[in-house]
Amino acid sequence: MKLYCASPFVHHRRQTRVVTVGQVAIGGDNPVRVQSMLTCDTMDTATCVKQTLELVAAGCEMVRITAPTVKDAANLRNIKRELLAAGCAVPLVADIHFKPDAALEAAKWVEKVRVNPGNFADKKKFAVRDYNDAEYADELARIEESFVPLLVLCRERNVALRIGTNHGSLSDRIMNRYGDTANGMVESALEFARVARKHEFHNFLFSMKSSNPKVMINAYRLLAARLAAEGDDWNYPLHLGVTEAGEGEDGRIKSAIGIGSLLRDGLGDTIRVSLTEDSVHEIPVARELVAGAESLRGEQAPAEQPALSFDPYAYARRPSETVSVGGVNVGGENVPRVFVTRETWRALEPRFKALGDTQPEAIYEDAAVEEIDLNDAAQIARVNQLTRPVIVSVRDGTPLNPVVAYRWLAAKIDARHPILLKDTFFPLTVTPPARALLSTSTHLGALLCDGIGDAILVRQETAAGANLRLCYNLLQAAGNRVVKTEYVACPSCGRTLFNLQTTTARVKAATLHLKGVKIAIMGCIVNGPGEMADADFGYVGGAPGKINLYVGRQPVKFNIPETEAVERLIDLIREHGKWMAAPAT
Repeated sequence: MKLYCASPFVHHRRQTRVVTVGQVAIGGDNPVRVQSMLTCDTMDTATCVKQTLELVAAGCEMVRITAPTVKDAANLRNIKRELLAAGCAVPLVADIHFKPDAALEAAKWVEKVRVNPGNFADKKKFAVRDYNDAEYADELARIEESFVPLLVLCRERNVALRIGTNHGSLSDRIMNRYGDTANGMVESALEFARVARKHEFHNFLFSMKSSNPKVMINAYRLLAARLAAEGDDWNYPLHLGVTEAGEGEDGRIKSAIGIGSLLRDGLGDTIRVSLTEDSVHEIPVARELVAGAESLRGEQAPAEQPALSFDPYAYARRPSETVSVGGVNVGGENVPRVFVTRETWRALEPRFKALGDTQPEAIYEDAAVEEIDLNDAAQIARVNQLTRPVIVSVRDGTPLNPVVAYRWLAAKIDARHPILLKDTFFPLTVTPPARALLSTSTHLGALLCDGIGDAILVRQETAAGANLRLCYNLLQAAGNRVVKTEYVACPSCGRTLFNLQTTTARVKAATLHLKGVKIAIMGCIVNGPGEMADADFGYVGGAPGKINLYVGRQPVKFNIPETEAVERLIDLIREHGKWMAAPAT
């Protein structure tokens, strides 16, 4: 299989064909496009227009609107008319799930239609069955029959398509043959792409979204490699996104890990940051991630580009040995540790008791770290000849991006030596806090998802408390440590059956102390059950004012009044032995 990018050691934008979405061109030499999604009811024309204009003013280049029914899809005509009357020609994207007839109606009025191959022609039943080859072929023929009318209309109107796979809504057919895997996500999208190509439709792009950054990264990499293997004319653009990323710092960290790391490797032609906040707050985050990738143009490459030390399509942690630092074990089977500078340690020391499990674990200056000069072959050879493992890192002042530098280090240094990751090699450079959070999350998150890193040192965030919080939030978002309750929360759209922001706040207020419990808060059932596959409990909109509660992906309580739902969720957590009283404050 071809590699997923031109080089993991130097930034090269993946070359794609151009897909046109109204007046916006995606892919080719065009800049990475930023888009977002409305959070209001699609039938509320005035609010849809207002939110769209606000997004465009914030720098949004495409606006997605859900079309859950034919009636909603038909109202896109009115929304488009009002926007044009207001002098706004931003391309609209109809988001379709379950309803091919809604897609056909939407394609009359918008510039792009997103279809989910997991539910466009399938109803999710979580059924377990084996398909023989003939039965599987019959399923593909059924898909083609449903999909072709949309392809014909889109070709006639020059409407683009996004074939948007979601980890949380793979079809039963895919699940039973490929499993809940990155490979299954890719194959789900390729089934629809083959139909489009068979009917000579090429104005489409792909997405591979997941709420788990590791899954999302592996799926996009695998898709890019599979497309390259199919041939040069399979060079379709990619839309990047971490779905259900959540809110606040956690949502930004998770988005930076997934989107930022792929942009770093040259993948991605349009992005959407999915936050459980008002949509306008997504745009500055997306713009910053795009700017971070653009800053890599012309970056210096290592003199040598060795073979990768990790499998880019399946996560596995680099197998180091254990080194003790002040009584703290680093490397081996131990979770990645949090190092801080002596200055930060001293600032936090009076608060250690209150910090509990989220204290700093080692002082960087006291850890006897072997600082590697990547150009010093003699130093590397000497370290590799040591009889005992030592903690290694990249020397400050190294003129390489941290992702490149540590991939190179991991390839050249024996795996038994634990690696300390730094977010910057120029610690005296002042970085604005919002940029520091995204930069640190991109650099360290990409490496942790590669399986590289036994400890982390953050220096772009200089405030001691914020520094420590970022370290632990980053490790949790990357799936390396669990230090608090984890939430999977969708960003809201016209399908949402309750106010996601206020509901998320209520659920968090009641459960934030449940360390190690994962709770999904989903506005509807489109991606809810699937994205909750690795969540312990789910709070899902089932009908207006009614909530369904899940254990994993299994619904167990139905049509609970929203006013009672948080208490009933607590009861459910208690029934399964995961409830504990909140600590006294």
